[in-house]
Amino acid sequence: MQALPPGRRSGFAVAAPQRRLDAHLLSTIRRQFLSRGEAPEDVLPAPILRSWRRCAALGLDMARRPEVEPLGRAALRERQERAERLVEAARGEIRLLHEEARAAGGIVILTDADGLVLDTLGSTEFAAKAARLALKPGVAWAEATTGTNAIGAALAERRDISVLGAEHFFDTHRILSCTAAPILGPCGTVIGALDLSSHVEVQHVHAPALVRRAVAAIEHRLFSATQSAHEIVRLHRDPAEIGGPHEGLLAFEGDRLVGATRPALELLGLDWEALGATRWAEIFAGPRAAAGEVARLTTAAGRPLFGQTSRPAPVAANRPAATPSSASAAQRARSDANIVWDDGRARALARAVRLVDADVPVLVEGETGTGKEVFARALHAGSRRSDRPFVAVNCAALPEGLIEAELFGYEEGAFTGARRRGSKGLLREADGGVLFLDEIGDMPLALQARLLRALQEREVTPLGGGRPVPVDFALVCATHVGLAEAVERRAFRQDLYFRIAQYTVALEPLRGRADLPEVIERLWRDVAAESGAHLSPEALARLAAADWPGNFRQLTATLRTLAILAEPGERLGLDALPADLRRARDARPPSSGGIAGETDLAGLTRAAMREAVEAAGGNLTRAAARLGVHRSTLHRRLRSDA
Repeated sequence: MQALPPGRRSGFAVAAPQRRLDAHLLSTIRRQFLSRGEAPEDVLPAPILRSWRRCAALGLDMARRPEVEPLGRAALRERQERAERLVEAARGEIRLLHEEARAAGGIVILTDADGLVLDTLGSTEFAAKAARLALKPGVAWAEATTGTNAIGAALAERRDISVLGAEHFFDTHRILSCTAAPILGPCGTVIGALDLSSHVEVQHVHAPALVRRAVAAIEHRLFSATQSAHEIVRLHRDPAEIGGPHEGLLAFEGDRLVGATRPALELLGLDWEALGATRWAEIFAGPRAAAGEVARLTTAAGRPLFGQTSRPAPVAANRPAATPSSASAAQRARSDANIVWDDGRARALARAVRLVDADVPVLVEGETGTGKEVFARALHAGSRRSDRPFVAVNCAALPEGLIEAELFGYEEGAFTGARRRGSKGLLREADGGVLFLDEIGDMPLALQARLLRALQEREVTPLGGGRPVPVDFALVCATHVGLAEAVERRAFRQDLYFRIAQYTVALEPLRGRADLPEVIERLWRDVAAESGAHLSPEALARLAAADWPGNFRQLTATLRTLAILAEPGERLGLDALPADLRRARDARPPSSGGIAGETDLAGLTRAAMREAVEAAGGNLTRAAARLGVHRSTLHRRLRSDA
């Protein structure tokens, strides 16, 4: 086996900072390429020039407009269903990447292996401009159809690539600044791409690092979901990282290596050709460790590492595979880089899994950012429905005029404003699996009655008529407001509350955790692994003294910002913290007191919202972004409390 140099084995090249060629020079280069079919190799970035050459060889003409033909709705739905595992694995990372790049006002795009856009999320204003350029679901952004662009070039080169402005092959795309990376499966095959695009004038300087991190998390999640039948070895230089998002993963069938993630290949100095042709003894010097034990490993080249082996459970003949245990679900949930689990949350998960398996609905309560959806996904992963769909619906984010059609579906021609999910409806999409209704307290009262009927009768009738369709799903709901209080205010139906709240899990806010300094240190190790920067004791104490009304979501966003801005190996003091944190009081309030003396969940929520609005000078949009909630949710909540 021939080892490759760093940056070439995994497909994640070390990207240079975002560059901007002089506009006049780039126009000259484009004219030269149009007339001669060539451009100076020492001026244009090599990946861009290679892409231009491929496009010219395909017969594309820079001087013409690209000819794109979006797929029809039925064909697009079929492609999305075919890529269901990829879409599911990427959904959380798309949302997180959008949050991190919100300031650039751009759009996050997921494609399949052919460059066909499967899903998008982003700025409404920019999304409208992008749609006019066919940057929308159902359009293929492979080089053969849309010329040089970040998605097509990343798929062709199998590495992350940025394409800025007039570096795009077609002139109509010069308003775009795009960064994309390919998503590779456990066998090294390209299965999709993730792209972050914005207007060329507001390009995101950290886009390459953010996209690479998101793709690595997607690949980690896909590996865990597809390789459970094999023996899995988790690798890292630091034993504390085993089980975390930065670990490397290997899959063995007997002694033969059959699957890997890019971080694992980097650690071992291997390339994808090692799969299927390499044995344990050719990789490691020494036998396997006992299953579940984090042990020292030495590579055949003498490099020390730490590893943990998990072996597949035997499956008896003619019997279904064992249901994943709640303990393994908690293990997967703990690997989420955004949430640090404690024993209390793990015990609550184990109880919730047993109840969901017994068809008992579960209600998860907690402030914004406490990890309600992470908990629900771990619940799904540990339940007997883990191999069936997990459908998440944010009741606060859907427009009131469309939420009924989204949930229940509609007959052709019955609803003119429906979004792209199609007529099937989300309740039917969840059939056999788990339906997660987030922010259930924001569901309109009229729709609550229809949901209750569907839960009681276990069937869905689409809008516009049609026959009722039987459905079977486990129900998990979540809320950041006290539903019992909402029932008293007649803002939520009592009968629906009793139906969905048969078992309630209350997720503790960060300010209530005695181990908050340790939580911050754990999260910092995850987000600052590449930079090597570290927090001073003073900075750590000030971070631990903050109230964190947005909880894990706000904390991780702050830590990521600090890590991105830090110099390699830098020691961050108080002056590196955002201004509002530098002014934070020196000691956290007692956990029993909450914010401004409030003690119940609804009171804490109201206090956090009031403080956020006051800090934002009355600007609801800015306050909602600080809290990590939708603006309409904040507006409705403040209006109802007035």
